[in-house]
Amino acid sequence: MADKCAIVTGSSSGIGKAVCQLLLKTSFKVIGIARDHSKFTPNDSNYFPYEVDLKDQQATINTAKALLKAHPEASVLVSNAGRGSFNPIENFSTSQIKDFLDLNLVSHILLSQIFVKHLKTRSGGNIIFLGSEAALTGKRKATLYSTAKFGLRGFSQALSDEVRASNIRVSLINPGLVRTPFFDGLGFRPGDEESHAIEAEDVAEVIINILSSRSQTILDEVNMSPAKNVIKFDN
Repeated sequence: MADKCAIVTGSSSGIGKAVCQLLLKTSFKVIGIARDHSKFTPNDSNYFPYEVDLKDQQATINTAKALLKAHPEASVLVSNAGRGSFNPIENFSTSQIKDFLDLNLVSHILLSQIFVKHLKTRSGGNIIFLGSEAALTGKRKATLYSTAKFGLRGFSQALSDEVRASNIRVSLINPGLVRTPFFDGLGFRPGDEESHAIEAEDVAEVIINILSSRSQTILDEVNMSPAKNVIKFDN
């Protein structure tokens, strides 16, 4: 890619961290967006951290505009930020529902809206969303999570159809269980064996493959699964 500059949300841990590390290794300038950069801020002159709570819609908009003004060469958005919450639907308060959807769905839409406007002033670029296997099948206690991921999948498909004429490629990656801190405090996690989970680096490699593919080819959706789907409960 001519202008190797990528924005990565949720950059401080898990998949986002792995993506940032691999992009930096492949000579990208990386703009990392996270709520807290204390867990990961690489000592690299090509890494630029921006701190924002993506549940805050106005702060998200302001940050996106500021970083694009500072880094107009940005041509890639890896929209990865999110968290899990798995409970029966009646256990969520109204404010919890709003906060969850603001982070896991609305922030992706707002960032994409601003980034599309930016890319249309250029020669195009890439938007890559991190979805989930929960975008493919709804399961009990995952009502909010599946709602967000099904919504993100629909948004990705519609956005791709809307912007491809502007040379903007939109892709969605739907991983199964990935061995990351995502599961901390959730009460379950992937099994212990190597075959029980995808590694964050596996997802990062898929993103590099998408970015390095021929510009006239769009990888609309990539589904990923561990060799053995094993869940381990903490109790």
